[in-house]
Amino acid sequence: MKILLLNLSFLLLVFTPFLWAEVKVTNVEVKPRWPWNGKVDITYSIECDEIDENLNPKTVYVAFMGYDHYAKKEFLPWTITGDGIDNNIKTGGPYTVVWDVGNDYPGLRSSAFSVRIQAQSKPLPYWVFNLENGRNTHQIQPPSLDDDACRTTQLWLRHVPAGPFRMGSPKDELGRYDGEWSCHIVTITKDYYIAIFEMTIKQWQMITGSYLLTFNTTEDGVWTLLYAKENDCFPLTEVDYQLLRGENKGLGWPIQGHDVDDDSFFGVLRRKTNELFDLPTEAEWEYACRAETLTALNSGKNLFSLMTDSNMDEVGRYNGNRNDGKGGSFGILGCARVGSYLPNSWGIYDMHGNISEWCLDRVSSVEERESAIEPTTDPVGPKSGTERIVRSGGGYGSSYARDCRSSSWSSFPEKQKYYTSNYRCGFRVVCHPAEK
Repeated sequence: MKILLLNLSFLLLVFTPFLWAEVKVTNVEVKPRWPWNGKVDITYSIECDEIDENLNPKTVYVAFMGYDHYAKKEFLPWTITGDGIDNNIKTGGPYTVVWDVGNDYPGLRSSAFSVRIQAQSKPLPYWVFNLENGRNTHQIQPPSLDDDACRTTQLWLRHVPAGPFRMGSPKDELGRYDGEWSCHIVTITKDYYIAIFEMTIKQWQMITGSYLLTFNTTEDGVWTLLYAKENDCFPLTEVDYQLLRGENKGLGWPIQGHDVDDDSFFGVLRRKTNELFDLPTEAEWEYACRAETLTALNSGKNLFSLMTDSNMDEVGRYNGNRNDGKGGSFGILGCARVGSYLPNSWGIYDMHGNISEWCLDRVSSVEERESAIEPTTDPVGPKSGTERIVRSGGGYGSSYARDCRSSSWSSFPEKQKYYTSNYRCGFRVVCHPAEK
C-alpha cells in the first residue's frame, strides 16, 4: 500500500490507494470553495486491471474518510454527494463529489483536515448510520474502538455475503445439548448487513428519543428500577420481542414477513433511516456468527470445558470471566461494554455471551432440529407458536461456556415482559437494503 501526500493551497489531502484486484484511486484533486463556505469539491479516477464478463470496465466501490489534524481524529462523510457515493461505479473517470464538511463538522478549518479515498472491487464491508440525523456512509475500515461514537451515536453494520454454510452442531461437540440443530447445509440467498455490536443503551436512546428503563440488582439481591444513562456503551438487557416489532403485525413473522407495527422500535428505526431493519432469522444469526467457521466458537476453536474455558474467555463475556475487568461490568449482571472481546473474522463482536439476542423465528420442534439433514434455503421458522428463538448466551449466572457456542439456543415468550434474571434479553439489528 502506498501513501501519496498532496500539498494544496488550502487543503492537505492524504490519498491512500487501497488495493484489491489491483484497484487504484488516481488523479485526485481537492478544492475547498473560496470564499470558504464549508464545501469541498473532490475529483478522482479509478484504475483496475480487471474487466467484467462482458469485457466492460470493472465495477468498483468507493469509500471516503476525513481526518482532523488539530483534533487528531477521523470523521465520517455524512453530507458527501456525487459519483460513487450511493452506488458502485465503473473503472474510469474523472468522477466528482461534493462534501459539505462545514455542515458535518462546524468550525473545521479548510487547511486542517485530510481526505482518504479507498476503492475495491467487492462491496464495502461496513455500512454506518448517523443516529442523530439518519444519514449513512459506507466504509472499508472498521471503526476505532477508542472512540465510543461507534457504540453510541453511530450504528455500524457489517456486510454479509449470500452463500451456504453448515448450520448446527456435530453430535460429538463438547457441550452440545439435546435439541440443537443437527449439521445440515443452509443457503442464504441474499446479502444482508448485521450490526457489529448488540444494541446499546445509548443507541436505543438516539433512535427512540428516550432511555429504556432497565432493572438491576443490588448486592443484597433487591431488584431496583433505574435509568441507565451512565451505562451508555453496554447492551440493552430488558427488551421483549413485542416491544421491538409490535403487538399486532409485528407478531406475524413469518406469515406477514417483515411487517412491523408503526409504533414499534423497528417502525421508528425504519422511518429514521428509510431502510428495512429487522431482527435476524436464526439462520442469518448463526451464519453471521460463524463467519465460515465450523467450530464451537467463531474464533476457530472448540471448548475443552463445559463451564469455564480459556477459549471462551477470548471471545465474549460469560459467567466464567465476568470478573476479568475487561470492559467493566453492568451491575450484578456481569455484562461488558460491547466490543470488549475479540470479533470474528468478519469483524462482528459479542456473538458469544454478553447477553442473549432475539431472533425472528419461532421455536422448531426438537424432532425437526435433531433430524435435520436435508439442505434448505432461507429458513424462517414455524408459522405458529408463542416462543421465539434467542441466541448467544448471556453474562449473567446461568450462562457458562457451553451455553455460548455458535449453535446453542434458547427461547423466551414473545408477548410478555419478564423482569427477572431468567428472561434477560437484548438484540442486534440486520438490514436488507434491497427489500425496502
